[in-house]
Amino acid sequence: MHRTMIRSDQTLSDSEISEILNRGTNGILALSGADGYPYGVPMSYVYYNQIIYFHCAKVGYKMELMETNPKVCFTVVDQDQIVGSEFTTYYRSVIAFGNIRMTGEKEKEEAFLAFCAKYAGDMPLAERQAKVAGCENALIIAIDIAQITGKQAVELMNRKPPE
Repeated sequence: MHRTMIRSDQTLSDSEISEILNRGTNGILALSGADGYPYGVPMSYVYYNQIIYFHCAKVGYKMELMETNPKVCFTVVDQDQIVGSEFTTYYRSVIAFGNIRMTGEKEKEEAFLAFCAKYAGDMPLAERQAKVAGCENALIIAIDIAQITGKQAVELMNRKPPE
């Protein structure tokens, strides 16, 4: 489906990829845009049950593009440290390719609760559940992952990732 990574020695394991996706708070959703121009948009997300979820309004450019072509790419940058003395950056990132789909009611509620736990975990559970039950203006969209890779700078291979 996609090319293999040239620097395979810098490949992250599945568990490292999961850690990055669980730790991250935003990523770039890349869609096939109008007139052949790509469209990349920053998104809050949650990684739950090996699916990437994000929320959006029911109408707009993003929705138009998703309806036209469900194939997407989602990128999360975990670290990007400039090291001028070495003319490089120490980076760690994940790229997922997949297909977008609308969630059903049960999946939407579960993913929405996962969002609330990630972004409002200090809020009491009852309040989070009430927020989810009362939200009718947002859609929860799933990215079913077809391929996922993670890569890091060779300089980070023997270091512990940031907390």
